[in-house]
Amino acid sequence: MSSRTFLGSIRSSLLFSLLFSMLITRSAFGQLASFPKPAYFRETFASPVTKVELEPPARLDDYVVDGKLELSLRSYLELVMANNTDIAIQRLTVDLAQNAITRAFAAFDPLATASFSSTEQRTPSGDQLTSGAGASTLVEVMQPALFEYAQTLPTGLQYNVQFAASKLATNSGFYYYNPTLTSSLQLNISQPLIKNRGTYINRVPILVASSNLRKTEYDLKTSLLQLVSNAENAYWDAVLARENLRVAESARDLADQALKRAQRELELGALSPLDIYNPEQQYATSKIGVSQAQYSLKQTEDALRRQMGADLDAKIRTLPIVLTETVGPEADAPPIDAEKEVRKGLAARPDLKSALQNLDTDDLGIKLAKNELLPDLELTGGYSTQGLGGNFYPSISNLPSGSTGVVPTGPPIPGGFGDALSQMFGFGYPMYSFGLTLTLPIKNHRASADMADALVTKKRDTLNVRTVRQQVRLDVLTAVSQVESSKDAMKLSVVAQDFSRKYMEAEQKKYELGNSTIFFVLQAQGALATAESSVVQNSVGYRRNLMNLLLRTGDLLEARGITVQ
Repeated sequence: MSSRTFLGSIRSSLLFSLLFSMLITRSAFGQLASFPKPAYFRETFASPVTKVELEPPARLDDYVVDGKLELSLRSYLELVMANNTDIAIQRLTVDLAQNAITRAFAAFDPLATASFSSTEQRTPSGDQLTSGAGASTLVEVMQPALFEYAQTLPTGLQYNVQFAASKLATNSGFYYYNPTLTSSLQLNISQPLIKNRGTYINRVPILVASSNLRKTEYDLKTSLLQLVSNAENAYWDAVLARENLRVAESARDLADQALKRAQRELELGALSPLDIYNPEQQYATSKIGVSQAQYSLKQTEDALRRQMGADLDAKIRTLPIVLTETVGPEADAPPIDAEKEVRKGLAARPDLKSALQNLDTDDLGIKLAKNELLPDLELTGGYSTQGLGGNFYPSISNLPSGSTGVVPTGPPIPGGFGDALSQMFGFGYPMYSFGLTLTLPIKNHRASADMADALVTKKRDTLNVRTVRQQVRLDVLTAVSQVESSKDAMKLSVVAQDFSRKYMEAEQKKYELGNSTIFFVLQAQGALATAESSVVQNSVGYRRNLMNLLLRTGDLLEARGITVQ
């Protein structure tokens, strides 16, 4: 071998080794590091666990005091976040979006392939060459093996490394090596130069999945806002039912006192028998009101148990519930700056952020559509080296008239697969190739339509952002108006309650002095009960509207100390 040939072989060997090491180091080791580990096989071949084990409700025992479930609004919402089934379902949407990101990396997954086959073939001799070699029936045993590794890199480069080996054993005399052992190592690459070129365009599906994950998180927060709002409304429903029961019991007690006094006066002859029916009817009506209030309270408490998962715990579901929040009239609060609240809503509302996130996804879709319109020009290249080995039969050709074949000149020289590998890694028989492939769409209707759809989608989503902004402004302004209205109604109901109490006390004194009848006393008592109920309704309504304002500005979770993870 000449020195030039030898140096060329060394250069080729170093070049191939460097390229091969670079490709493997940058991609394969990082992604296939878990392949030899036992965990890889357990995850691959283990049967998936399809049975779902649901956790029991958590932290309910922490709020049991003296055999009762004692709950403030904050502690109740903590239990809701920990145990509410609807919230747990909504949280799973984030897991699906995260799985989509993992799926987007599949385009860069390496793939290893191994194959082996063994074939024996017997062929009758049909020519002079075969029969002259002393084989009336040609017998061949072929055993090829192939090992292949392929991957697409984020730059768009596709590479393929193949190692092939084969063994051929035959009874033919026309082989210098028998069995013949061959090996080859081949590297093929293909790099896009226009379409699909570069890391950015090839990672766009991953970026789209990441953008969808952020949108899913915003949508989750929107759902949680509504679910927490529903849960808090259920709490105030129970508070309202509790206060309505208190008012109904107070009205019943007043009606009972009036009835007993009327009965006493009837016994003393100070009251006509015809006047006893009105107190009796008033007392019966008040008892009906108490009964209805009791059943209403029970229904709202059952709804509370469902919201915080207490209905799933046999020990907790039967405990009485004590709600610690009061509904006394609030102190005078300053007027709300509506425009400030609107700005807060525009900055914090997750549904608006979700709509804006759609625009980011649309931009990525436009990038993909533009890429599909480009012509496809690819640079291809390849390098291979091979080797040959086996038992070598030295011979001289001996072709006299009427005979064929080779005549051995001595015993075979032993050889094996190591000789083939030595020649292959000696790089003495290389093959180089390169080329360009151009795919030029004369007219691409599909890609053109996809680009048009992408642009229309972005315009639609841009208009949707405007719509959501308008809706946010309207929602916040309406919520501010409701808060101010309920605040005024609460103040006026307190004034009306005070007048109703004074009116009842006045009628009571007039009745005691003989200047009025039991009818007007009962009427005053009914007016006081109505006024007290109005105070309760307006006080709870005021708190509901404050909560609704927090919902419309997107601050409800933060105001209630709830963190979305």
